[in-house]
Amino acid sequence: MPDMLVKLYALKRCDDLHSRLDAQGITTRRPLPPEKHKVVEWVRQRFGPGWASETDVAFTNHPVSCFIAVRNRRIIGFACYDATCKDFFGPTGVEEAERGQGIGRALLLECMEAMAAQGYAYAIIGAAGPQEFYAKAVGAIPIEGSEPGIYRGMMWDD
Repeated sequence: MPDMLVKLYALKRCDDLHSRLDAQGITTRRPLPPEKHKVVEWVRQRFGPGWASETDVAFTNHPVSCFIAVRNRRIIGFACYDATCKDFFGPTGVEEAERGQGIGRALLLECMEAMAAQGYAYAIIGAAGPQEFYAKAVGAIPIEGSEPGIYRGMMWDD
């Protein structure tokens, strides 16, 4: 999967998405450092140790470069940036039973807006999985010759 590039200066706000999620009792926010163990373990259980490691790194940044989606005090999704590399978005994931409600898009937009606020003009989505989703959600375009990119030679879990 190639990396994708997002023009942060061209992002459009999507307040109605957050209003829709709020009406369903879903909020998105940065987790607090005392919640780190819960967030990292949630990611590990659902998405594996590699993504948990990246999420752990996101908690070392100031501010924390991770957002979570919560319903009834339970994590149902997460998204990180500046974890593996500066200016990189990911990893990100939503609880399987909660997909299709716009949670992933809301978390993506939270991260993109935070990156823009930190002064980035562009964001890179590392090894972008659902390319059509990213293209539609934030106008992301594939970066030619970026596969496997930064992940070249990485020791993968078996």
